[in-house]
Amino acid sequence: MAKPLSAHPSFTLVLIFLYLSCSFHFHVGECHKPKRKAALFIFGDSLYDVGNNNYINTTTLDQANFWPYGETYFKFPTGRFSDGRLISDFIAEYAKLPLLPPFLQLGSQHSYYNGANFASAGAGALVQTFQGSVINMKTQLKNFKKVKTWLKKKLSKSKSQKLLSNAVYIFSIGTNDYLSLFVANSSVQVSPQYEQMVVGNLTTIVKEIYKIGGRKFGFLNLGDLGCLPGLRILNSSSKNGCLEKASALAKLHNVELYNILLKMKKQMKGFKYSLYDFNSSLRERINHPSKYGLKEGKIACCGREKFRGIHSCGGKRPVGHEFELCQNPSMHVFWDSYHLTETIYQQMAAEMWNGPSNFKSLFQCL
Repeated sequence: MAKPLSAHPSFTLVLIFLYLSCSFHFHVGECHKPKRKAALFIFGDSLYDVGNNNYINTTTLDQANFWPYGETYFKFPTGRFSDGRLISDFIAEYAKLPLLPPFLQLGSQHSYYNGANFASAGAGALVQTFQGSVINMKTQLKNFKKVKTWLKKKLSKSKSQKLLSNAVYIFSIGTNDYLSLFVANSSVQVSPQYEQMVVGNLTTIVKEIYKIGGRKFGFLNLGDLGCLPGLRILNSSSKNGCLEKASALAKLHNVELYNILLKMKKQMKGFKYSLYDFNSSLRERINHPSKYGLKEGKIACCGREKFRGIHSCGGKRPVGHEFELCQNPSMHVFWDSYHLTETIYQQMAAEMWNGPSNFKSLFQCL
């Protein structure tokens, strides 16, 4: 019989993690201001995907290029899994950069001097996560290397190298590696080393970018996965409605990520990073929405049935055509069964930029 998560050797670390002052982490060091704006390169999943999945052969489960997605800010669907902009859009704005288009969009090379967005909804750190339906992290890295080659041809080797070393690389990855265990007919067995595999695959990508010249990195830890509306509906026994197995896996992942980043900082010369506690930030808003100017922390704006946890938003997914849509997304934490509203992404980006995690310094320091 498999050990319960509470018996996992890392579980004690989780409890310590929750009581330590590790809500936000910032390890940049001495600051020398760059002469030009830092470029922004974006990797990950639906938290950062601005429409790359519009251009691949996949299912509508991993696409958001239909109404009502995008209804508030853009007034049309862009492929973002929200009613408006994402965290990565706001970070670009803070950094005085234009909104970066999807890498796969025709003509996107004109923005490479400012960076590129490679993220793909549904992607995980593991290649087998929703394999064949997403742009996995290895392919996202290959796409980044194509940008590197393009910049070298346009700028010269030394100038392109300077751009890449001054650039900021942000990641949102891991959620789908765990979600896939609950929402798909997964054959993956969760071993005590599963979160090490997930984080290990992420760090392999980061180290590749470091070898190419990247030095400044920004990360999100994972949210309280069991409290996503799409997972809440899978649990009828828990008092708070959250699927505790999923939340526990996210906590184990976050401990592993925290520890591995500290090691990388010690081992890799010039490696600078910020880690934003997405988990605590989301949990706060779920449990205390009124503190953040919201009315609803648990029920999604778009979807159907309990918590609007059936991922039917837009009516174009295999789960059915019927869905409900709230009148005011800005009053909700969740936009659909798994994603947040623009209001929440804007609040979180402000915390990332101005708060203790200090993403601002990644852009303002060499």
